[in-house]
Amino acid sequence: MESFNEYHLDPKQFPFLNSLQENWQVIRDEFTHFIHNASPEELKFTYDVLGPKSKTIKTKGSAQYSAFGILFQGLFIEEYIQVHQIQYPDYAIDEAVNKAVTLREKYFSNLAKVIEKVNFVEDNILRNVYFGTFHPGLDIKLHVNYNPHMNRGYLGLIVPEGDVAMKICHDKLYWHEGEFMVLDHSYPHCPHNYTNYDRTVLVVDFFKPDWSRKEAIQFEKEQVAQRMEDNPYSLGVFGKSDKAKEEDFIKYGLAHQLEWDKALSVSS
Repeated sequence: MESFNEYHLDPKQFPFLNSLQENWQVIRDEFTHFIHNASPEELKFTYDVLGPKSKTIKTKGSAQYSAFGILFQGLFIEEYIQVHQIQYPDYAIDEAVNKAVTLREKYFSNLAKVIEKVNFVEDNILRNVYFGTFHPGLDIKLHVNYNPHMNRGYLGLIVPEGDVAMKICHDKLYWHEGEFMVLDHSYPHCPHNYTNYDRTVLVVDFFKPDWSRKEAIQFEKEQVAQRMEDNPYSLGVFGKSDKAKEEDFIKYGLAHQLEWDKALSVSS
């Protein structure tokens, strides 16, 4: 039986996630259909425009993390682009908006319907929804995601067997297909994928129920304004506050480094 604590949370506390979990195979199929059938131009646009970018979170070596989504800070991506007037090197704002709508309607209509349903019933509790893929060999440096007003749920879509895990504080947690892992990402963590296959989840950020909605929205507004000023391509998801503190590395870094060394020695 799985144990939970202040940073590894029981998904049953958040029944509004059930709509996404019940549709996990449909959501996975939309993702795989897109990956296998999108044109090179559609793929380029998706990762250039629909993927949140971080200047702070680092990986070890050359392995990569890729992400793209349709909902950011409670807005579908085209609305988010318009509100923040994001300037892209290869796309005018109106072009980016139109392409984003077309892609969602073409490839992710079922996911969009589930998001709309949940947010209609739950007063826009879902803030960010995006696909996150750990490519083989990925090893992310210890960091935090300073979002004290939100929790982060991971819905397993494609999870290979083997050592692909989230190290958070002193725990090592594993994703499972069709199930949510829910974390408070304000705690130091560093995930990895030591398998030879991609791992893909649906990342779902949502307001903490114990925050008043007014306070959560105000905090988000101020935080996102700062993040967008620092890096408009973060889509408000990542920021300078993602850096782990020196004391976090002292407290957790050694244990994680030993795990890295052990795993790397086995794989080499």
